[in-house]
Amino acid sequence: MATKACQFLAVVLTALALLPGGAHLMEMPAKIAMPEEPYFVVQQIYRGWALAGAVIFLAIFANVLAALLTRESRRKSQLFGLAGLLIAVTLAVFFVWTYPANQATGNWTSAPENWEQLRTEWEYSHAVNAVITFLALLCSVGAAVSTGPRRESEMRSVPDQAAAAQHRDAA
Repeated sequence: MATKACQFLAVVLTALALLPGGAHLMEMPAKIAMPEEPYFVVQQIYRGWALAGAVIFLAIFANVLAALLTRESRRKSQLFGLAGLLIAVTLAVFFVWTYPANQATGNWTSAPENWEQLRTEWEYSHAVNAVITFLALLCSVGAAVSTGPRRESEMRSVPDQAAAAQHRDAA
């Protein structure tokens, strides 16, 4: 029961982690070519979005825990583990491209000379993270609904198990 609950939470938290990145991806075509002043005004709608970062950490934890608790299938365990790893990769993308742009612009309150390059890095890093998080969601959902082959020890056919039981009884 705890394993199923953890698997469920892994899927739900991964879906929730996709929401901010998905929103950025959907608005990117309308924002990427905006002139400086309107772009900086629009960027202010993201104040407080840092709290969404908590969901990312929870999604990583839930997927890794689901991978550790899922013993019925190596494939399911690997898919949950991959989902957790992919979400962790989004943190690397964030800290290499998104966060430095936020810092250089004072969270988009001041425009340095290279603001257009920073805008491009910021927008595309969010787009990449949306795609990565979507892949993580596919892994997490795939693991949760998978009915793939069980571990080798559980794959013995019923006749093999009956023969093994007969052999034990005869001994």
